[in-house]
Amino acid sequence: MFLLRLFMSIDERIEAECGHDTSPCPALPARDERGHKGTFGTVLVIGGCAKLPRVMLGGPVIAARAALRTGCGLAELAVPEPLAASALVALESATAHALPVDSHGALLPCECAELLDPILNRVQSVVLGPALGDGFAIDQIVVRMLSHVRGPLIIDADGLNALSRLTDFPRDIRDASVILTPHPGEYQRLAESLDLDPTASTDEARRGAAAAALAGRIGCVVVLKGARTVVSDGVHQWSARAGNAALATGGTGDALAGIIGSIAAQFTRPPHCMSLFDCARFGVAIHGLAARSWSARLGEAGLLATELCDEIPSVLDDLRTNG
Repeated sequence: MFLLRLFMSIDERIEAECGHDTSPCPALPARDERGHKGTFGTVLVIGGCAKLPRVMLGGPVIAARAALRTGCGLAELAVPEPLAASALVALESATAHALPVDSHGALLPCECAELLDPILNRVQSVVLGPALGDGFAIDQIVVRMLSHVRGPLIIDADGLNALSRLTDFPRDIRDASVILTPHPGEYQRLAESLDLDPTASTDEARRGAAAAALAGRIGCVVVLKGARTVVSDGVHQWSARAGNAALATGGTGDALAGIIGSIAAQFTRPPHCMSLFDCARFGVAIHGLAARSWSARLGEAGLLATELCDEIPSVLDDLRTNG
């Protein structure tokens, strides 16, 4: 009975915030029964850090897992060379690209660009930033992605932190199809670099305006994460309350980036031509509904990000059947 109440219609599960857009969310497109891997697109996830003493791999692996669970045909991981083999052990369904590093494990920007450029020409979306680390090399890689990614680019986590260190990034971002997915702390860093109000992201009454201000300033879609995640493209604005306290754990934000990347890879191309705004709000809804589905069985604490990913297929099936 709980699931029947939970899965009624997508409009009942994505609440329109008082703002500029009250249009219904479009239906989730049906799965092409004669489709193949190429039909459903490839998501490239760029992340991971091998620069000692900070070694991080979970973020990009979780994002890629979420992308596959959301239905893309292929997920490819671009991670520092010392982590590539471990990435394939963690997610054997993915393909790994070994990003060149120096003797300390730091990425080499020019060599990384040489490796990534031909890959960018054939993937349908890119998720940039999970556990990527920081430093000048990361900033260079992020700037290059803004000008070289041809399809939707979802920037998360350390990718957002790199943007906040780049004074001219709004000029670069206007030529790209970009979705930013900041939590309040990441929003504050971006806001400070753009002379926006950094406190607005933590004020419940101003979160919608905060997302709209950032999206309007740089010409992108903003997903301002929190207990009530807000999606804005600067003109249209939506909020979803599908999530719960189970999501307050490491890796769930990486999963959201992977979900959005997968939707963008599948549905921004003909015949669907879904907008980035719709891709983002679908991603937020699926993310929150997956958490609710898990919590219906196990409660509101103890959720692992990998478990969240594995709830996604049943949520998608219900959206297509009853949405």
